[in-house]
Amino acid sequence: MHEELIAQAQAWLTEDPDPETRAELARLIDAEDHTELAARFSGTLQFGTAGLRGELGAGPMRMNRSVVIRAAAGLATYLKKQGHDNGLVVIGYDARHKSHDFARDTAAVMTGAGLRAAVLPRPLPTPVLAFAIRHLGAVAGVEVTASHNPPRDNGYKVYLGDGSQIVPPADIDIAAEIAAVPSLTTVRRPTEGWDTLDGRVLDAYLARTDAVLSEGSPRTARTVYTAMHGVGKDVLLAAFARAGFPAPVLVAEQADPDPEFPTVAFPNPEEPGAMDLAFATARACETAPDLIVANDPDADRCAVAVQDGTDWRMLRGDEVGALLAAHLVRRGATGTFAESIVSSSLLGRIAEKAGLPHVETLTGFKWIARAEGLRYGYEEALGYCVDPDGVRDKDGITAALLITELASQLKEEGRTLLDLLDDLAVEHGLHATDQLSVRVEDLSLIAAAMRRLREQPPTELAGLPITRTDDLTKGTAELPPTDGLRYTLDGARVIVRPSGTEPKLKCYLEVVVPVGSHQDLPEARAKATALLESIKRDLSTAAGI
Repeated sequence: MHEELIAQAQAWLTEDPDPETRAELARLIDAEDHTELAARFSGTLQFGTAGLRGELGAGPMRMNRSVVIRAAAGLATYLKKQGHDNGLVVIGYDARHKSHDFARDTAAVMTGAGLRAAVLPRPLPTPVLAFAIRHLGAVAGVEVTASHNPPRDNGYKVYLGDGSQIVPPADIDIAAEIAAVPSLTTVRRPTEGWDTLDGRVLDAYLARTDAVLSEGSPRTARTVYTAMHGVGKDVLLAAFARAGFPAPVLVAEQADPDPEFPTVAFPNPEEPGAMDLAFATARACETAPDLIVANDPDADRCAVAVQDGTDWRMLRGDEVGALLAAHLVRRGATGTFAESIVSSSLLGRIAEKAGLPHVETLTGFKWIARAEGLRYGYEEALGYCVDPDGVRDKDGITAALLITELASQLKEEGRTLLDLLDDLAVEHGLHATDQLSVRVEDLSLIAAAMRRLREQPPTELAGLPITRTDDLTKGTAELPPTDGLRYTLDGARVIVRPSGTEPKLKCYLEVVVPVGSHQDLPEARAKATALLESIKRDLSTAAGI
């Protein structure tokens, strides 16, 4: 068995075009490190949710140039079979380790396959790539990014010509073409022939960002901004300057791209501690800012923090989602409001009151972006689509503009974002959300938890009877099948699902507490907090986690 493993590794070594991963693999072979080799050659990195994502390193179970070249070759074959023989593929990339190499390899493979390829001029936010696909009339787009994953990871996100991320059956068909690539020696990779785009595509994106704001709206809110060591800073600053907002105060330690993400354990604004430097910067400002805005490293997500009493706190994605929806309704927006099934049901209440269509989709913007007549879409994981005609994906730059416009408008009225959240709670009931998220080293623990919940389903949580259980693997009239469980309780809802991008089991909790008046809010919040904690405990016990 060891001989077969060594043979596999040596065969891979002979094809690997990257001297770094070749040297790494050669060391493992020389050391006869069978445990590590087995981990890298136990299968192939699966082309899934929106493409590839994994740890950098040598071998088919890691992200590397060999894996990317195969993926690009499979995508090129798929596109040609769809009739796009001379189609344009636009390629963007972030500032992570190897991102530029992976983008260049993709351009070379597309060119060698007879397609046209164009690479964005430098590391830029993912929404710029999503915009460029439709702006340039491309048949597909590739973004090299691992979003908010740890520094050792990278990824490969694929879009088709509608500017949305791929969904079945396209992902399955592309995966089949990748698997059919016999050898890297069969993949043509010229050293030139593709275009490197100039600044005009970014200028066009920035011109489009103006469209999300109301003409003549107040632009007075002061912000602190962190790019979380990613690629958002220059584009966000340019967008804010064009809009006429005060220049954001930068969190200097996190302002510039750094693939090591030295100041955070995980470069995700939702993770504990990730916003600490932003809070410290806000406290140090001579003039108190009105809000803190954060992007994740590829700037497709937007986090918001506000002063609450004497200190700062992060707003939940569901809170920002409701605030943006209320702002758009107040501005007279029309069209469909869409969200993922794990996001707060408050959006549905807001849309219903405004007489607007409301749609729930599976998790991920690849589904949200496809809602018919989409005007606004969001998911609780800090993703917001506020200009679907420009970017049919989540966009942390335009979301930041829109929430800062709202904060400015409220500031002119002597109010804050928290005041508007209170108003929404009184009008629609207090919708409180939380998450039980368990990160694992052993993925079998997630499967075991899902199996336990199916075989021994809970009948109540926090003393609330479960009135309905939906096993989402069977699909519903509105949703295609997915691995998940949805529990409906009296005044609460719970959804349990494995993460599509990280080794996590995620449980999404929501309780709805009626509120008679603003005076009742403290009591309602205390009740909601207690219910959420109790649901968490009971659910953890039921799942064995």
